[in-house]
Amino acid sequence: MTDKLVIWTFEWVRMTNGPAGFVRDLRLRWACEEAGIDYDVKTVPLVEKTAEHFSRQPFGQVPFIKDGEIEIFESGACLLHIARKSEVLMPRDPFGEAETLQWTIAALNSVETISVPWWFLEVTGAKENGLTNWLESRLSYLEGILGEREWLVSDRFTVADLLMADVLRVEKIRALGDRPASEAYIQRVTNRPAFQKAYAAQMAHFEAADAARNKAGT
Repeated sequence: MTDKLVIWTFEWVRMTNGPAGFVRDLRLRWACEEAGIDYDVKTVPLVEKTAEHFSRQPFGQVPFIKDGEIEIFESGACLLHIARKSEVLMPRDPFGEAETLQWTIAALNSVETISVPWWFLEVTGAKENGLTNWLESRLSYLEGILGEREWLVSDRFTVADLLMADVLRVEKIRALGDRPASEAYIQRVTNRPAFQKAYAAQMAHFEAADAARNKAGT
């Protein structure tokens, strides 16, 4: 019997004005749901990090995975590992695979590396964080591309769409300007049953943990 792929996330995060619904194990749950890969979810503490946690993720973050003898950290690396297990997420032809890889890395490197610090500075109340024009230019480029195609790679959904839509779906980013093609794209991707199932599962996990903490008075 083959062991299930295991995804680690935090045992609890703050629900009100917190990261629930955006913790990046969601991306991996979603990918497994799309690909029909059986998986388990395990947890590590948010604050009291252990030596075992650091041995699996040297920065004390989540997610990280174990797939048989393979252990991987960083959500992008984990996501590509899962994607390569199924043609649903990663085309088998060399051109389709190359195009999928380039857009997956673009989501991480050309968009998220700007959007995450921009978002962090925004929520801290910075009046001008210096990243707004840079982020708007990247989002404008994407708007032009998404206005011409349904998916990033040819005529089919891939892991690149999963990741790009997850990067773009943050409400503050969606509110930054009027981008109808991008908004339609986000809706198209996040309306997929696999996203809905993965999102509901993550929220149920953190809601249960939050209720337990409130009951215990912690």
